[in-house]
Amino acid sequence: MLPRLTHEQRQFARRLRVEQTDCELHLWQKIRARQLLNLKFRRQHPCPPFVLDFYCVELKLAIELDGGQHFDAQSLAYDRRRTAYLQGLGITVLRFDNRQVLEQMNEVLEEVHRVAGRMLKAPSPQPSPSGRGS
Repeated sequence: MLPRLTHEQRQFARRLRVEQTDCELHLWQKIRARQLLNLKFRRQHPCPPFVLDFYCVELKLAIELDGGQHFDAQSLAYDRRRTAYLQGLGITVLRFDNRQVLEQMNEVLEEVHRVAGRMLKAPSPQPSPSGRGS
């Protein structure tokens, strides 16, 4: 169960949407308005205690963009813990660095398309018949 979203977290996510980076804007222009597999992505989506750069609710798919500040040892460890936490919630996390978005946009989009397409084809878990299972 997710922690309840606070007013401060909601305001922080709104501020991030207004102050998005060039890389975020560049990727947003490619995935917004159901341009990728007809999937709806949200930008700067609160997922307490974090805010996800881009998130598709339907697939539980997060896309995170990492700037240069993410590549020191402390930040890499933090990102690993954050990814593990999100995966524990059933969220698939794709990470790209800003340079990839700016210089290799087609490859970034192909990877998102590949992962999302695989998730769309995966069978949904079937509920157990009443009176059976846990």
